[in-house]
Amino acid sequence: MRLGFLTPSSNTVLEPAMAWLLRDSPGITAHFARFRVLAINLGQAANQQFDPAPVLAAAEMLADAKVDSICWAGTSGSWLGFAQDEALCAAITARTGIPATTATLALRDALRLAGMTKLALVTPYLADVQAAILANLAREGFTVTAERHLEDPGNYSFALHDAEKVGALMEAAVAEAPTQAVAIHCTNFRGLPAAREIEQRHGVMVVDSIAASLWGGIRAAGGAQPSREDRLFRLA
Repeated sequence: MRLGFLTPSSNTVLEPAMAWLLRDSPGITAHFARFRVLAINLGQAANQQFDPAPVLAAAEMLADAKVDSICWAGTSGSWLGFAQDEALCAAITARTGIPATTATLALRDALRLAGMTKLALVTPYLADVQAAILANLAREGFTVTAERHLEDPGNYSFALHDAEKVGALMEAAVAEAPTQAVAIHCTNFRGLPAAREIEQRHGVMVVDSIAASLWGGIRAAGGAQPSREDRLFRLA
């Protein structure tokens, strides 16, 4: 199974993390195409980074590799709106004939499949971006029990926060209020190293956006999930 991933140009965490997730799954390979993403804010210039044309051009290049699915492994839909990601996926499939998903849609799908409506949210984003994400999650029927963000305008700089710092944010969010899940929603953020420990210690499902991108890409391709202990990958 070949999985295609669309990647922010300034992202340095996604590809190594995806290789780590797939290290024991030789039958699944990950393939990447980039388009330019340099900053994350709610300004017009930043929002234009996610216009469909460059995304579709990158998707067409992934299609040349005959991938079985294409995932936009970025989280822009969480603040620009789930409908934008749904429209993007429809456009990718119309252009390439390949099923598509996104990190944000995979988060929503995983939570719904697990029957979870309450989550803690951890990101590196600015306050207004975080507020937009909270509003969109509420529209999708989710209650955010606690949130942590770092006021980082990113995107390259998101990778400079070490795993210990991200893990501490997750711990603080879980400790603040009872929750069913924790979402680390940024594919250039080091949430994976602490994810399994937090799952085991607190009894919550952790959905890191890189893992969600992999899970969603496999699900879109109609394949079997890798054999991992993470609760996400045990969802059908």
